[in-house]
Amino acid sequence: MKIVELGKNILQIQGFRAFIPNKFPPKDFEFGLEILKKNAEATRLLGKLDGITKLLLDIDFFLLMYLKKDAACSSQIEGTRATVSDAIEIEIASNQSIPKDVDDILHYIKALNYGIKRINKLPLSLRFIRELHDVLMRGARSTQFSDPGEFRNSQNWLGGTRPDNARFVPPPVHEMKESLNDLEKFIYSDDEIPILIKTGLLHAQFETIHPFLDGNGRTGRMLITFYLWKEQYLEKPVLFLSSYFKKYQSIYYEKLTNYANGKVSEWLDFFLDGIIEISNEAIMIVEKITLLREKNINKIQTFGKRASESALMILPKLYEQPIVNNAIIQKWTGFTRMGSQTVISRFVDIGILVPKYKDKKYAQVYVYKDYLDIFI
Repeated sequence: MKIVELGKNILQIQGFRAFIPNKFPPKDFEFGLEILKKNAEATRLLGKLDGITKLLLDIDFFLLMYLKKDAACSSQIEGTRATVSDAIEIEIASNQSIPKDVDDILHYIKALNYGIKRINKLPLSLRFIRELHDVLMRGARSTQFSDPGEFRNSQNWLGGTRPDNARFVPPPVHEMKESLNDLEKFIYSDDEIPILIKTGLLHAQFETIHPFLDGNGRTGRMLITFYLWKEQYLEKPVLFLSSYFKKYQSIYYEKLTNYANGKVSEWLDFFLDGIIEISNEAIMIVEKITLLREKNINKIQTFGKRASESALMILPKLYEQPIVNNAIIQKWTGFTRMGSQTVISRFVDIGILVPKYKDKKYAQVYVYKDYLDIFI
């Protein structure tokens, strides 16, 4: 497998070696037949995913749930232990302090939602990346001062206690700025690099530059989805790779490290495998949701006319918020507490909602378990 020299580890006057990138992209990028074949398969499946999601009647609700899953997985890569269920349940709680692990996920969700709205007005650029980082990190927990929304003005490193014993030292500030300018030009360059391959290069190069003091991994993973959306490979941002990177976390880090050492094809092979795996998984999720929706509508139609109407008003909202309580149902319907509980009881009776806590009469929480299990 051909080695592409993306840069060199050069001794700095402070006594440590830092990675100094070459001009990007290098002129000798070549992609072997196996990579091109895998790219074709990934492109085919991504197109299939984009097509099948259009058949979902409640696509925006599905998207928000999928977004929450990605937020949980991406945050877990950085050490968060909270789950997507924890994040969903905290959203319905009132007057409750938010655990720091859950807050990590909520900040990621907020940043993704911000990016989805902002990218319609602002090009995918260094400014967009800084704004995304600002929403992700402002008020959030961080391992150090993260300087939300600003590229770093000091040296950082990965692993170890100091730059001289670190696993990897990204470019110093001056070289970082030059590399970021190259990256922004690369995003909009008119070249013949296939889009999915270019997306993989964009993510790996961003992580190699490591331009923020904290939050680089989460920001870089969001860029994958936004770049594919910008290139109109997706009508809706429905491809999120964080669960794949979380599943193979040690390999993910290894491949990124090897990328900086010039093993570009090795990284691309792993990245394209991720698109193939997650596209297949997402296609199956859409099919399962479609079947579940039809099954539950049939159950609801066994109610009387008036009860069916109120139930059919609630069901689509459960695709966005599959963990609810009485207050949420009141908010959705305008019903009294007693009326909302009547609706909930009907959903429990036909197996759509399941009480989370046994023998709890007050402040009970209900889970759309069959739906939530599809994402877990």
